Amino acid sequence: MNDLSLRNTILDELDFQPDIDAAHIGVSVDNGVVTLSGYVKSYAQKISAERAVKTVKGVRAVAEELQVRLNKDAGTEDDAIAKRALNIISWRSDTPEGDIKVIVQKGWVILEGQVDWQYQKETAESAVRKLSGVVGIDNRLTLRTRVKVTDIQQSIEEALKRNAEVDAKGIQIKVVGGVVKLEGKVHFWRERQIAERAAWSVPGVSKVEDYLLIA
Repeated sequence: MNDLSLRNTILDELDFQPDIDAAHIGVSVDNGVVTLSGYVKSYAQKISAERAVKTVKGVRAVAEELQVRLNKDAGTEDDAIAKRALNIISWRSDTPEGDIKVIVQKGWVILEGQVDWQYQKETAESAVRKLSGVVGIDNRLTLRTRVKVTDIQQSIEEALKRNAEVDAKGIQIKVVGGVVKLEGKVHFWRERQIAERAAWSVPGVSKVEDYLLIA
């Protein structure tokens, strides 16, 4: 697929998504590398637009330069956003109450503290993402040190082999301490996401560095 055809396909996908107002989103493509520019009306739309583009076949990378421009009646004071963020996080049974600190500066939400699992870090961010007045999220949550696993690499490799959506032969895994490096080639963004989640699911992993290329 050439760049012009890919651009048209991406525009169609953005228009197809009911939760995205694509009227002010610009799309440019250079050798499969997609740049999103312009603005959207919420941070949730910004994330949805990036995810939608990554699902399109032929996209090799995404440079996301979208701005969030809130409607005049959508503005919320920072202290109100912080209180609502803390409340919605505490309502989620899978996020430990009291372990997460919320700081809000001009609509930017900063999450600090420690959790036990990567999915809890992602859940906290997801819970805050759709709050009115949020223009961005800086997720600084870290993972607590857990009991060291004897063979993190083997656990990840076995998890990938069990997954029918991933060609495990094209992925190389390197582990240094609790840091996992994923290298090699995959066919789709979906495979990258599966590989990352497999790595984060292993106890003892503190960081995942994804160097996988889409070929």
